[in-house]
Amino acid sequence: MTDASPPSSTVPVPIARYRFTVTVSDDLLLPEYAGSLLRGIFGAALRRLCCMTGMPQCPPCPLYQTCPYPAIFEAPPRATSLPQHFNQVANPYVIEPPAPGRRRLQRGETLAFHMVLVGADTLRNLPLIIHAWQRALAHGLGPRRIPAALQTVHWSGERESVSVWSAGQARVTEHDAGLYVPAYPPAETGEVCLDIETPMRLQHNGKPLPAAALSPRALLLTAARRITLLQDLYLGSKIEGLPPVGQLLQAIPAITDDRSQLQWRDWTRYSSRQKQEMTLGGVVGRWRLSGNVAVMWPWLWLCQWLHIGKNATMGMGGYRLISL
Repeated sequence: MTDASPPSSTVPVPIARYRFTVTVSDDLLLPEYAGSLLRGIFGAALRRLCCMTGMPQCPPCPLYQTCPYPAIFEAPPRATSLPQHFNQVANPYVIEPPAPGRRRLQRGETLAFHMVLVGADTLRNLPLIIHAWQRALAHGLGPRRIPAALQTVHWSGERESVSVWSAGQARVTEHDAGLYVPAYPPAETGEVCLDIETPMRLQHNGKPLPAAALSPRALLLTAARRITLLQDLYLGSKIEGLPPVGQLLQAIPAITDDRSQLQWRDWTRYSSRQKQEMTLGGVVGRWRLSGNVAVMWPWLWLCQWLHIGKNATMGMGGYRLISL
């Protein structure tokens, strides 16, 4: 995360990151990338917790439009005010797993991961989300179903962390949760860097773009689409401090970049829906951008929480924004 910048907005955006701290009851080997694992167990536990009818599929259910499970995890299609190419489903959360790399945990060892919640309605469901994580972790992690226990939940800000729940606590502690979008970076040098920590998979016509085919335009348009869609579906109003899309489009042709430090990283996950292993991947490393920083900074700053590209909900496309 970047150093805190002077806020340009006075109205907080209802987006918040929470850190979940867990202890495992036995030795556990995490996969190379745990985002898919965490997303899978959370979704299954949330569905078991919320489902009132027991129907095998959600869309035909008479409670589909009011049930918290699809509202959080598998958002129903909604009418939006956006052009047709924006009209797609976006879920109001991002699960941020531990850093990529196989990791062996010993009995009693601690594991931490984060979850970003988007929108006031989703934030109001934090107690339900915490309870779903308790159920999911108790049900077990990995092929051996190693039980784990949720110990604490902290709201994670740019410069501070606030405890909002701990084991044995009945209720979530009230807290302020929101972001104030900064208008400009701490040092206005005309250059910023994305330190991409989890594979960022940008696509064109359904095909992933390798580092050589990436461009500032592809990056910034993907960021603008993601923010605009989430804003229209969950945030309810214009985000104060975010420059108009038109200004961003005008700035893009003059933006140059350096992708020499990017590399492709693949990872494999098992798809329960398709009943097969799937290889996914994206670029990681440092991506430098030069140009109208004042216009692109707020968009890229906000996507530090929202992530960019394919499979953002399971933590892909995560990065830190650095002013140079």
